[in-house]
Amino acid sequence: MTLTMLGGESLSRDAFRDRFGRVATALLNEGLREGDSVALLLRNDLTFLEVEQAAAITGVQAVPLNWHNAPEETLYVLNDCGAKIVVAHSDLYLSAGAGAFPPGVRVLVLPTPPVLCDSFGLDPSCARVPEGTQDYRAWRDACAPMISDTSPMPSSVIYTSGTTGHPKGVVRHPRTPDQAKASRNALMQVYGLAGQEGAQIRTAVIGPHYHAAPTIHANFCYSFGADLFVVARFDAEELLALVERERITHLNMVPIMFSRLLKLPREVREGYDLSSLRYISHAAAPCPPDVKRAMIDWLGPIVTEFYGSTEMGNITLCSSQEWLERPGTVGRKIPGAGLMIVDDAGNELPPNTVGTILGRSPGITDFVYRNREDETAASFMNGLIVPGDAGYLDDDGYLFICDRNKDMIISGGVNIYPAEIEAVLHGMDEVADCAVFGIPDAEFGESVCAHIQLRDGAQGDATAIQTRLRDRLAGYKVPRRVVFADTLPREDTGKVRKILLRAPYWEQTGRRI
Repeated sequence: MTLTMLGGESLSRDAFRDRFGRVATALLNEGLREGDSVALLLRNDLTFLEVEQAAAITGVQAVPLNWHNAPEETLYVLNDCGAKIVVAHSDLYLSAGAGAFPPGVRVLVLPTPPVLCDSFGLDPSCARVPEGTQDYRAWRDACAPMISDTSPMPSSVIYTSGTTGHPKGVVRHPRTPDQAKASRNALMQVYGLAGQEGAQIRTAVIGPHYHAAPTIHANFCYSFGADLFVVARFDAEELLALVERERITHLNMVPIMFSRLLKLPREVREGYDLSSLRYISHAAAPCPPDVKRAMIDWLGPIVTEFYGSTEMGNITLCSSQEWLERPGTVGRKIPGAGLMIVDDAGNELPPNTVGTILGRSPGITDFVYRNREDETAASFMNGLIVPGDAGYLDDDGYLFICDRNKDMIISGGVNIYPAEIEAVLHGMDEVADCAVFGIPDAEFGESVCAHIQLRDGAQGDATAIQTRLRDRLAGYKVPRRVVFADTLPREDTGKVRKILLRAPYWEQTGRRI
């Protein structure tokens, strides 16, 4: 079993264990103990996984940071989680600036590897340890490895969007051995590993590690004993070349990756030998029916969808054959999972009746939102977890998702919360009112749209507004479309009726969002 950074280093399982054992010792030497936080400002790299594994065997919580975030967003998360140490690639540290790191936080810097500089078009001069910081490698290698006979799944704290627009840290309670076993069995089904041996599995991590799904996939496949290839960033044709060259058997993807693969010329797609592929799992965003059907036609019935959330875990599974028989379904519940459709009062609804989805993955523990007691309480109902989606079960128990109760936008598998964008817009002098919501996007599933009501006498300049938003927010949160409106529709309570704003954009798609 090996772990390989594509275009970079390759480590045997023993060498990798030595690495993260040294990191574990170093964390303990720094005074970190169970429940403390180490934050990761890293691109896809084996270092990300070694720090997570070190955190797992010491009880420290790893906190992945979205490196697209603006510096003030990074600062907010670091303050909220109380991180004592940040491990950062040098280019990300330099671009964030010292102001993104709270006083007293120790920053350990890893020179950005050449493969990442090449993949992201970075100036090689950024691959250095800046003055005033410590070299992560020297810090790690100065310690003897901590010996551990176990490979537990890391207890990462994933930050997801909140109703205030600020992200919320999902902190889970410890698992019992029985819960850990149930969770492992569920993940084996989701990733197509049930009945397999680790030596038979060769997989690639192609999504950003700061997202929950890629990092869970990577750590689980490592614990399973699979050969693991880490890709710097997704490129459609490079993925096909990797599958052919390394005989990849399993992949975990999001629908936007499907779209980009299908945009390759047919002769390019057919020029690669993909016969080693046995299983592709996908989730994180709605998959356009034409895209999913085209993937199944191309690769055969190896495409399996699952449904879940950071808080709830994964609760359903849908094979290619099941989806072809019931287009639009996300499948039936995984054995041992909880799944219920309820009305606003929490009463269970009969089949084919749309209501609020409640669920719980097998073995998943309760959680708290760090420093958000009220929002934590609202996330549980009937012993299950509320993911914020609406849907229904058909007569055979297949789940269909119709709408989202929450106002979240999912663009390319990334969660975007409108309140955060609206808060920045409301701070602009020319903006009297605004509403941000998702509209159809053929590639990303949804893209961000803003309707803005200007103050009397103000002039609207969409490009200028987008530029100012980029100064405050990550680029993917900046609305691709800005519309200036005389008024915004409101309820008597004053709440903007976004459903009326969204409707014209979605009418021709056959979907309700």
